Amino acid sequence: MDATPRVELTPAAAELVRRLRDVHGPLMFHQSGGCCDGSAPMCYPEGEFRTGGSDVLLAELDVDGVDEPVTFWMAKNQYELWSHTRLIVDVVAGRGSGFSLEAPEGVRFLTRSRLVGG
Repeated sequence: MDATPRVELTPAAAELVRRLRDVHGPLMFHQSGGCCDGSAPMCYPEGEFRTGGSDVLLAELDVDGVDEPVTFWMAKNQYELWSHTRLIVDVVAGRGSGFSLEAPEGVRFLTRSRLVGG
């Protein structure tokens, strides 16, 4: 089993996930790799974004204080480009997508990446 997680949350991202979970219930992330905000991880109520054969489930994130895992999905074509990286989901000040749950908070999720050995 690979000890290196494919996706992880920074402490700030985990705290935001806990707050969003309290308001919206179980959550999921999807990163499409499309234009504009599609290249950022988008946070939805679990199941609101319909995934399919063109998506890859990269992780089921355990977040302290959240009862269920938070799934992290990525578009398959985007994953092909990022498959050699570990994704680190962070939070930064600024305006995010209007579709992602954090948008009214004045912050946005952001993916940083780190190369993993191959």
